[in-house]
Amino acid sequence: MRIGELSQRSGVAIPTIKYYLREGLLAPGTATAANQAAYGDEHLRRLRLIRALVDVGGVSVAAAREVIGALAREDLDPLELLGVAHDAVTPRRTPDRDSAEWAAARETASALVVRHGWMVSTESVGLDLVADVISALRSLGVAEAIEQLDRYADLAQSLAAFEVAGVIARDDPARRMELVVIGTVLGEALFAALRLLAHQHESAVQLGYHPTENPPGPATKG
Repeated sequence: MRIGELSQRSGVAIPTIKYYLREGLLAPGTATAANQAAYGDEHLRRLRLIRALVDVGGVSVAAAREVIGALAREDLDPLELLGVAHDAVTPRRTPDRDSAEWAAARETASALVVRHGWMVSTESVGLDLVADVISALRSLGVAEAIEQLDRYADLAQSLAAFEVAGVIARDDPARRMELVVIGTVLGEALFAALRLLAHQHESAVQLGYHPTENPPGPATKG
C-alpha cells in the first residue's frame, strides 16, 4: 500500500507518518520510485502500536523510539524488554533523595519486597519510586496509607501474575515480546483509569448516595 492508504487505514495523518519515518519509529517502506514507497501490514501494525504508546499510554516519542528499537532486537529476553518498557512509563521526576527521611523510606520499600519474597534487584528503579511515595506520605502525615503497603503489594502481585501469564501463553515469540510492551504501557493506563472510576463509585457508596442518584464526580472533558 502507498502512504495515503496507510494513513487512511491507520487513521494517522500523512505528515505524522513521515515524522515517525524520520524519527526512526517506523521502518522505511520498499522504494517503488524516486519519491514513492510501498508499505505492508507490518507497517500498519507498528503504526498502530506507536499511536497506542504515544496517545493512550502517554509515552514520549523518544521513549517510544527506545521501545520500538528494543522490539527489533533479537538479543533481548522478555525481562530485559520489560525493563525497557518500564523505563518508558517511569515518571521523570526528581524528588530529594539525599535526605535521611528518604533513606528510611527506601529501607521500608526494601523490607516490603523481602517480606513478600519478591525476586527484585536491589537497584530496581521501582524501589526508588516506592520510596518517593512513602517519603511523601510520611511528610504529609498520612500514616494510614503506609499501613496498607502490604495490601497494595498483594493487589499488585495478583495483577502481575495475570498479566505475565497472558504473555507466556502466546506461542509467537515476536507477538509475545510485543505484548510485554503493550501490557506494560497500556496496562498502566487502563489500571489508572479503572481506579478513577472505582474511587468515584466507592465515594458515592460510602457517602450514602442512592444508586438512582447521579453523584458528583469528575466531569468529562469536552
